[in-house]
Order: sequence, then structure tokens, then C-alpha cells
Amino acid sequence: MTQRDMAGLLKITPMTLRNWKKEKPKLYEIIMKGFAFEDAVKKAQQNADELKALEEEFKTKK
Repeated sequence: MTQRDMAGLLKITPMTLRNWKKEKPKLYEIIMKGFAFEDAVKKAQQNADELKALEEEFKTKK
């Protein structure tokens, strides 16, 4: 996700996000960690879905 995408989701301008990076580094860090967490949760859900599909596939082959 680009900074422009993140700014759009936050309903701020990309310039505001860049300013926060310089002027409010802790706020910027929290925001970036939030996006990273959201991404990790999505990946974990995809992995869980893939494992469930494999489990179903093996059940039908027995």
C-alpha cells in the first residue's frame, strides 16, 4: 500500500502523512504499525483459508 493509499484511508492528504512522519514520529509509527497489523491479519486469514481448503480436499480423497 502506498502512502497515498494510506492517506486516503485516513482521509488526510499525503502531505499531512509526510508531515506527521517528520513532526510527530510516534503518531506516524503508530499509524504504520496499525497498517502492518491489518496486513498481517489479512495474510493470516488467507493462510487459514488455504489450510481449511487443503483439509477439505484431503477429507474428500479418503
